[in-house]
Amino acid sequence: MNPEEIFCPNIECVAKGRQGYGNISIHSREEKRYWCEECKKSFVATKGTIFYRLKSDPVRVMLIITLLAHGCPMQAIVAAFGIDERTVKRWWQRAGHHCQQVHEHLVEGRQLDLKQVQADEIKVKIQGGSMWMAMAMMVSTRLWLGGVISPHRDKALIQALVDKVRAMALCRPLLVAVDGLPSYVKAFQRAFRSKLPRHGQPGRCRWRAWSELAIVQVVKIRTPGKFNISRRIVQGCTHQIADLIQASQGHGGINTAFIERLNATFRQRLNILARRTRTLAQTPQTLQAGMFVVGCLYNFCTYHHSLRVSFALSERSQRWLQRTPAIAAGLTDHRWTIDELFAFKVPPPPWSPPKRRGRPSKHTLRLIELWS
Repeated sequence: MNPEEIFCPNIECVAKGRQGYGNISIHSREEKRYWCEECKKSFVATKGTIFYRLKSDPVRVMLIITLLAHGCPMQAIVAAFGIDERTVKRWWQRAGHHCQQVHEHLVEGRQLDLKQVQADEIKVKIQGGSMWMAMAMMVSTRLWLGGVISPHRDKALIQALVDKVRAMALCRPLLVAVDGLPSYVKAFQRAFRSKLPRHGQPGRCRWRAWSELAIVQVVKIRTPGKFNISRRIVQGCTHQIADLIQASQGHGGINTAFIERLNATFRQRLNILARRTRTLAQTPQTLQAGMFVVGCLYNFCTYHHSLRVSFALSERSQRWLQRTPAIAAGLTDHRWTIDELFAFKVPPPPWSPPKRRGRPSKHTLRLIELWS
């Protein structure tokens, strides 16, 4: 137990989320509890992980989640381990909620030079209907940027996904490759624009579109006995698109092959996404939990063959440095284990002084000076 690596998880504590400040001490080694000197409260070491208040064996829980995240049907796990199906679903929901917080903190909370983004949707069959899962990825690092689930393949679904991409994108040259759905073009053009100052002029503010945003479409046309692919340049010039393709994927032309390969990975690892399966998702929450679990395992815990970097030890010997998408994107410096992923603690937002009228108290001034 190292108090220097622990932060206070109490949302009302002024020292929440701060590591190495000296406010954390060991309260009980037997129970693995810590004590915060600021809020005068104790908390267990598993607070903020999926193991918090978990009475089952953690090793068994991690084994079952790993099997689910690699395509094993839930019915097979219930038959093999003799566990109630509702218990397995509860563990799966807990893991999905934790992975969603990790993804929002480490991936969606960063701004990256995306260079090229590809987006696509997957139609998922559930009991009583179907759902649509839209996802996006960063081509140069194969990083899964996130996904959105909706019962309809409409403009709201695409706009929600594009807003996630916009929040992570730096103002750099960007190529967007999508399919023939018209909502993508309008959503990206609406999201990737900036407000212009009015300089005291009345009326609504004016918007300026990103000049270095290029949008291409890969339209698949299926007719009886024929299959045609049409590649369109919706926005941007040919030289700009060629430079972005060279910088992001190295070679090739306009395509959506990378996001289609990612869709195949999700279908392989998540049993409920298989095209012909009887293990359908019963609720959208189960589908969303599976999407975030598989996405985080793909980003942080899985080596990608195309991301490896070669380095020579001598003239006759050569070795390869394996990398995950998170390593290639600079989000981490090593490959995470599954235990490390589910034991990661997302820090709460930092403390901010309360908004009140009048002069702040001496205690508030001391806290502002302390955390500034």
